Amino acid sequence: MQRPRRPRLSINVMIPNMLTMLALCSGLTAVRFAYEARWEHAALAIAAAAVLDALDGRIARLLKGATKFGAELDSLSDMLCFGVAPALVLYFWSLEKLGRFGWILVLLYAVACALRLARFNTAHDDPEPPAWSNIFFTGIPAPAAAGLVLLPMVISFNIWEEFFRRPEVVSVFMVLVSGLMVSRIPTYSFKKVKLKPSWILPIMLAVGLFAAGMLSAPWTTISLALLSYLVSIAFSIKSYREMKKRADSGEVFDGDED
Repeated sequence: MQRPRRPRLSINVMIPNMLTMLALCSGLTAVRFAYEARWEHAALAIAAAAVLDALDGRIARLLKGATKFGAELDSLSDMLCFGVAPALVLYFWSLEKLGRFGWILVLLYAVACALRLARFNTAHDDPEPPAWSNIFFTGIPAPAAAGLVLLPMVISFNIWEEFFRRPEVVSVFMVLVSGLMVSRIPTYSFKKVKLKPSWILPIMLAVGLFAAGMLSAPWTTISLALLSYLVSIAFSIKSYREMKKRADSGEVFDGDED
């Protein structure tokens, strides 16, 4: 009996998955660069994985190529690129000096990332959240965590390499970032934040400055961007509490408000 032919798939379905595979390969290559002590290349490979990860979901929605297979592949890629690769890079860079304790920190970070992704993937099973809460993540997302945990390495490319490469300093970042990933702290989901029209030109100017900085002083620019994200966490907590207070008082509004 002849099997029925499967319907042909549009190339649109494949493009987001291709980007996800490129991100996965980039994250895995970062481990190789770290093994070869090519630290800047390792950091750039993880940064490239983060960019590709940001693109694949958006392109999937634009091309109407989002699939359950793609979502599962993206989650597995995130675990490798932002949960395993950064931890191994830092282990080769600094934590190896701590022996078993250094490896425990690697495991701690990887487990925290796995728990963060599992919580995110099952969030749709929870009761429908209020509309205004959609502009917040619970804890910091995996790509941001990868950037923050690599912050000592990124800063060391410019200044104070001996200090930031100390295992004690890296250990503090590993523990803090691991805790932030699994915490209940609200952090901005910038792709869902609505902007006032008056903010458009300043933000476009900031993007231009960021691009210029990446071309002339990339590591300084990345360091400042990561530090700015850390500062934004305080504002996101304040904003979340204000919105929750307004909602508890019976005020009706949604996440589109300024």
